[in-house]
Amino acid sequence: MKPLTSSLQSSLLPIFLLFVTTSVSLKVPRLSPTGGTFLHGNDWTQGRPSEASSPGFDPKDLQTFYYNQTLDHFNFRPDSFNTFQQRYLINSKHWGGSNISAPILAYLGAEEAIDIDISITGFLPENAIHFQALQIYIEHRYYGESMPFGSMEEAYKNASTLGYFNSAQAIADYAEILIHVKKQLHAENSPVIVVGGSYGGMLASWFRLKYPHVALGALASSAPILYFDDIVPPETGYYFVASRDFREASETCYQIIKRSWTEIDNIASKPEGLASLSMKFRTCRPLTNSSELKDYLESMYAHTAQYDIPPRYPVTVVCGGIDGASSTNDTLTKIFAGVVAYEGNRSCYPIPRNGTESGVGWHWQTCSDIVVPMGISNDTMFPPYKFDLNKYIDNCKALYGVPPRPHWVTTYYGGHDIKLTLNRFASNIIFSNGLRDPYSSGGVLDDISDTVVAVHTKNGSHCLDILRSNHTTDPDWLVNQRKIEVRIINGWIAKYYADLQALK
Repeated sequence: MKPLTSSLQSSLLPIFLLFVTTSVSLKVPRLSPTGGTFLHGNDWTQGRPSEASSPGFDPKDLQTFYYNQTLDHFNFRPDSFNTFQQRYLINSKHWGGSNISAPILAYLGAEEAIDIDISITGFLPENAIHFQALQIYIEHRYYGESMPFGSMEEAYKNASTLGYFNSAQAIADYAEILIHVKKQLHAENSPVIVVGGSYGGMLASWFRLKYPHVALGALASSAPILYFDDIVPPETGYYFVASRDFREASETCYQIIKRSWTEIDNIASKPEGLASLSMKFRTCRPLTNSSELKDYLESMYAHTAQYDIPPRYPVTVVCGGIDGASSTNDTLTKIFAGVVAYEGNRSCYPIPRNGTESGVGWHWQTCSDIVVPMGISNDTMFPPYKFDLNKYIDNCKALYGVPPRPHWVTTYYGGHDIKLTLNRFASNIIFSNGLRDPYSSGGVLDDISDTVVAVHTKNGSHCLDILRSNHTTDPDWLVNQRKIEVRIINGWIAKYYADLQALK
């Protein structure tokens, strides 16, 4: 049994900073189930490191495998037949076996090494007992150890090597691996339920649409499949929902944040103003312009809203710090108190340079097929921002030498008139959302048919239903959401077994 291997990405990140630009993806927060990291941690570990792992997770139960994966599934050029080693992990502890066609729960990895998700994705290990299911976790190409061309440095070298890095190739990878595993285990009749969160949730829903012969059903958690091609207007989009979260937590906090941006610019415009801001916010390096500080604060507020996780509730933590600084009338002193409340009292705070807050892989994805046209309307607490597609395309071309395909997702997977479209041919998909998650603004929030259903909670956050399941601190509404999802999947599997028996 091989140990879990940590991601190469963090150690190699400086090599690829030449690919990063603020205007390309600053306004598109990471689509990650766990939130990745914000400064020194994430909201699944901050304040409660002992609770970070799912109660059902034990690394000793996992076996690591590598599949000789096809580089390009959609061409017959000689280089398309090149291969790379794609990592997947299997937990067979609770599997009922192929002799009874016991189910398979497959977690579809997204834009980070599979190690990051696997320890806190509680839905699989907990429900594997109930379903007698095999668990399989598949890493996304170009992340973690699943690097084409032998290394991350080579894989991310230029657009020619990155050109095989897109969602269609990724779900084709998953299909090949699942078919391979079923064949190896003589489990051809075992039904597969694919599970994913955030971008991985999008992949899960798209996988069910494109490969219904491989997956019986999909649980797509916090999957904003409608956040493409201007389907979601800025007036109701990500930053509107994030602002609403803060306003519901505290009107005073919301108003202080809203007026802070002008205050930052005013101070920055004065002689020694940037030095003054650096001192006030205790930055680990001198600020070179006001946008660095504003970008950092925007990212922090967006992150806390997206991952407003019980019992900590980071939005409440930030607003508690801002509102708690009642001994001063200085707006930016209050803002800094919110930073300290959330990040802890540190000697200094490492403010990223413009545009370097996201992973390098995510930058490529948002400059290829995952083009999320995210603007910010005037009716939020954030500085307004108008998404300019032409400028966006020019920036991506300047970075990589090739333009993005902003309309490809809706062309390949659909999105426009989603209710009418999916009602005609789709089945067995759960779209789950928490309505405090800003990305829920691009999610499917209404039932489309009897088997394509929306399960959401008013107070839920990003991917909360599939992570760290059934903890003692979970509120009842979250426990009930998970029970509904399991009941629906039970129905899919029961019908599958009935159909299988009828065909024998």
